[in-house]
Amino acid sequence: MIKNCSRRVRAVFFATATIAAGWAGTAAAEEVVSWKMDVEPILQARCVECHKPGGAGHEASGLDLTSYKGLMTGTKHGPIVIPGDTLSSNLLVLVEGRADPKVRMPHGQRPLLKQQIDIIRLWIKQGAKDN
Repeated sequence: MIKNCSRRVRAVFFATATIAAGWAGTAAAEEVVSWKMDVEPILQARCVECHKPGGAGHEASGLDLTSYKGLMTGTKHGPIVIPGDTLSSNLLVLVEGRADPKVRMPHGQRPLLKQQIDIIRLWIKQGAKDN
């Protein structure tokens, strides 16, 4: 079919296809989420008050959210973040309310905003790096 088209029609077709391919490539690119710039500020603002040494959440679970190392160490029951695994990472289970509502985090406070949860989810999906 393209063989029978005029040169001008073929040029427009290929130019359009090239532009569309370029747009598709940029739309598929995922923004990299940073521990330091994106995730840590959420945890500092909403979670560290309880999950620091001496805090009620730390005493109950052993989870220390004052540092990347503390988060990745997890609780006395095991890891809370499994890099790359958003379904099994208990941090997401707790902030999304997929566990018993009595243990939804932050406990006794307004839930995290959807955008905050999305940032944490994408960070875990991208490997939960210390970046």
